Amino acid sequence: MTPLPAIDQDGNLHHTLRAFNTATASTNKIHDDAVAKQLGFRGGLVPGVDVFAYLCHLPAERWGRSWLERGTIEARFASPVYDGDQIDVTGTNDGAGMALELVDPSGATCVTGRAELLESPAPTPDPSLWPSGPAPEVVPPVSEAALTAGPLGCIQATFHAARAHEYLADVREHIPLFVDEGLAHPGWLLRFANYVLTANVRLGPWIHVESRLQLLGTVGDGDVLETRAIVTAVREHKGHRFVDLDVLQVVEDRPVARTAHSAIYQPRGT
Repeated sequence: MTPLPAIDQDGNLHHTLRAFNTATASTNKIHDDAVAKQLGFRGGLVPGVDVFAYLCHLPAERWGRSWLERGTIEARFASPVYDGDQIDVTGTNDGAGMALELVDPSGATCVTGRAELLESPAPTPDPSLWPSGPAPEVVPPVSEAALTAGPLGCIQATFHAARAHEYLADVREHIPLFVDEGLAHPGWLLRFANYVLTANVRLGPWIHVESRLQLLGTVGDGDVLETRAIVTAVREHKGHRFVDLDVLQVVEDRPVARTAHSAIYQPRGT
């Protein structure tokens, strides 16, 4: 039986889980304990796209399939989430939507965000504005010049509903919606906002810091998801170098998600 969300005395929803670092073998060594400690962290960081997936639980549970078709969710990462930490996600009704907060065992706020179910679908983006050329065969090292040389090459992946349980287990998702209806989880979609970046530039340790996701339609079994991206800004703040992406994901030229995605592509001191 699927557990129901905890509800506190103020009517706020809670989702509690134990965080899991899915990326210890990743080429992004920010997820490796030794490298992350050298950069001042307690250990390897749980990937931001997976932490984002933790936040998706409450709006998906509250609004169901409708949210996957015309919902929004945004998250900003204030501090890391570490493997094995028991974390709590709180959803607080704020009128039209739900304010989200993720706290770690110390009570520190690691992530803040918000989700909403729109009354009507958002305007459909024109896919032709996101070029769909291939990613480079030889991936150049990251630099401002490499990031701004032109549109990023796109990547493709097929969603297989029969294998979705592997991803859902990784992000500790248990609600029936995704398995029963054979639909891709928004966090699975968001992973490709990372992958499209790493398919175009070769990165050292890097950190996902913020995403704003507009859901435009569902992705089902056998659908081929194409992820296209445009670099909208390359900037520096407090010694960190950031890149901002405008990511469009389509299935047979049908937009299914648009994401504003930001990352530190070169942390201070690296």
